[in-house]
Amino acid sequence: MPGNAAIAKAIEGLMRGRMAVPGARPDVLVGLAGRGIQLSRSPDMHEREAARLGLSCAYVLIDFDAIGLADDDLRAAIDAAALFGFHGLNITYPFKQSVMPLLDVIDADATAIGAVNTVVFGQRRTGHNTDCWGYAESFRAAMSGAALGHVVLVGAGGAGSAVSYALVALGARRISIVDADVSRARTLAARLGGAGISALAVADIGTALADADGVVNTTPVGMAKFPGTPFDTRHLHSSQWVSDVIYFPQETELLRQAQALGCRTLPGIGMAIGQAARAFELFTGRAADLSAMERHFEAAA
Repeated sequence: MPGNAAIAKAIEGLMRGRMAVPGARPDVLVGLAGRGIQLSRSPDMHEREAARLGLSCAYVLIDFDAIGLADDDLRAAIDAAALFGFHGLNITYPFKQSVMPLLDVIDADATAIGAVNTVVFGQRRTGHNTDCWGYAESFRAAMSGAALGHVVLVGAGGAGSAVSYALVALGARRISIVDADVSRARTLAARLGGAGISALAVADIGTALADADGVVNTTPVGMAKFPGTPFDTRHLHSSQWVSDVIYFPQETELLRQAQALGCRTLPGIGMAIGQAARAFELFTGRAADLSAMERHFEAAA
């Protein structure tokens, strides 16, 4: 495991490599901490939106895989980013829950959800969750009229927690939660029950899908690093909708197979754009334009 000084040096190198003008500090310095994030379009979305608003921005990918960091190095990476004057960090897989004990303050929404995807630096390090709002807005925009009587949620990690609360806000009446870690699924189900929704951890996804209106994948299965589908798609039928929070690739294997079956599908790009817009506002104090962020996302391709 690298020492703190080595981690700081690695992040400083990433920071300097991202600056448009070497040695010239940008108006906004932020980043993303996670694993397998080299295909992320977050740098382009944030930097282009900042430029549209007359600001300079450097958005740094702190990819723990690429620079050889262990999960336990998260605190040192956050400390280094704060030391170098970052305004904040986005947080992604697998750190949305493990980052929480490392922060000074967590806002009410992120506390309820049990996951943080945005950390703002200042006198205190404050955690927020913009994934929930991003998913809900994406669903409202693209899935009008979709039934929400019974939804199956695959994955009870940080993204799953955020999506589950978005589903509640959207009007879901019953949520079945499937996760390889059954205790994690039960914990999320208990939290949702406290919020007044019928939620149950289930082991057999085939049984859960039999009477479900739709299903959301919030696991990393389907990303370039984790190819395949998170469950056997023979359990799907054409009257169901299928959603994936993954956006690289934009069409995951799950969505491709679901479309072939005639299912209505929702890719992860809307959530990615929505959460980025909210995070941008938290970092800069300036509202991002969702339409512009969508153009930035497409331009990044």
